[in-house]
Amino acid sequence: MAEPLRVGIAGLGTVGSAVLRLLEQNGALVALRAGRELCVVAVSARNRQRERGVALEGYRWYDDPLALAADPEVDLVLELIGGADGPALALCRAALQAGKPVVTANKALLAQHGAGLARLAEAEGVTIGFEAAVAGGIPIVKTLREGLAGNRIRRVYGILNGTCNYILTTMRESGRDFEDVLQEAQALGYAEADPSFDVDGIDAAHKLALLSALAFGCAPAIDAVYTEGIRHVSPLDIAFASEMGYRIKLLGVARLTEHGLEQRVHPSMVRIGTPISQVEGVFNAVVAEGDQVGSTLYSGRGAGGGPTASAVVADLADIAKGACPPVFGVPGARLETLPIAPMDRHHGAYYFRLMVVDKPGVMADVAACLRDHEVSIEALIQRARNPGEPVPIVLTTHETAEAQMTGALAEIGALEAVLEPPRMIRIEAL
Repeated sequence: MAEPLRVGIAGLGTVGSAVLRLLEQNGALVALRAGRELCVVAVSARNRQRERGVALEGYRWYDDPLALAADPEVDLVLELIGGADGPALALCRAALQAGKPVVTANKALLAQHGAGLARLAEAEGVTIGFEAAVAGGIPIVKTLREGLAGNRIRRVYGILNGTCNYILTTMRESGRDFEDVLQEAQALGYAEADPSFDVDGIDAAHKLALLSALAFGCAPAIDAVYTEGIRHVSPLDIAFASEMGYRIKLLGVARLTEHGLEQRVHPSMVRIGTPISQVEGVFNAVVAEGDQVGSTLYSGRGAGGGPTASAVVADLADIAKGACPPVFGVPGARLETLPIAPMDRHHGAYYFRLMVVDKPGVMADVAACLRDHEVSIEALIQRARNPGEPVPIVLTTHETAEAQMTGALAEIGALEAVLEPPRMIRIEAL
């Protein structure tokens, strides 16, 4: 068996500690599969005194992660610090410049700086492993980069954030509102004290930017991803969706269109019975559609110490075997800058809900606004009359352009009888 691969870990939070435990438990099996031992020799973190549930006495400790990268007895740097800039970025650059491969779970870093880091890695003859950065334990990076290498990818989409999926699942099952379920998710450890990164769609957008780079050979560009979270989804919308044969999921979708690369994260209505509609709770799922293989689904735990550590160790094992693929599947110099498809050019069907005063002529006014913007109604739900009281009206449309839909809703929202801004959710054809 070859000499051990000597690993330095920067960041000993949930994932870093889980990697150490995994190697303690399954190290011999991993060594057999990798052809050499994976040996952690050095660690770095902000707090030496914190209890992490693993013994650290056998590892060299560095307060400064850059010193860890410079250690001549470290062959590979595992970056688990987090953050798009600052110490994480400096560490990755230092390690690559020293000719050391990097493994990371940092989706924000790669979504922001991935193209430049990929070029640097390739110039130094090393690679960056980031399986753990997208969908936790689901091996989707390896699948897109290697398993589907013979395919032109037409579309990649999925449930990329377990916190949001848990909240939407629980809202549907319990009928409770967003804030109530969010507090429960925080108590269970599924959501952070500041949940914005998850519930506002930012985490999923970072992951989608990386999936797009792998699927379409482009530089990841987080600014090109349209991003909308789930705060506005109500139990009423979820109930109407179920009545109409849909479930609401936060989806990330990337596809090539005649207007360019469309990348979007937002709540979507998906038909009950489609595979992705069945993915519940904290689970993630990714669907990749190839021109040769068709539609393929990958599902599993998208977060947590164990699943993420599993993905980290898979990258370590590949590098231990000598694998050095281009970071995003094609050489960094060949990553394209694709035109961005504007969101107002998106074409699809829509659900929207109005709260209106129940009086004669309201529906006629709504229909006139839709007619003027060339939006065609596909279905309508209007509850029993309560003259003078607020009542919901729910409509779905045939396929139309986003610009026409938003224009119609702006006019509808200004009608005197409409009591609150219309709530719109896109219907995804899967």
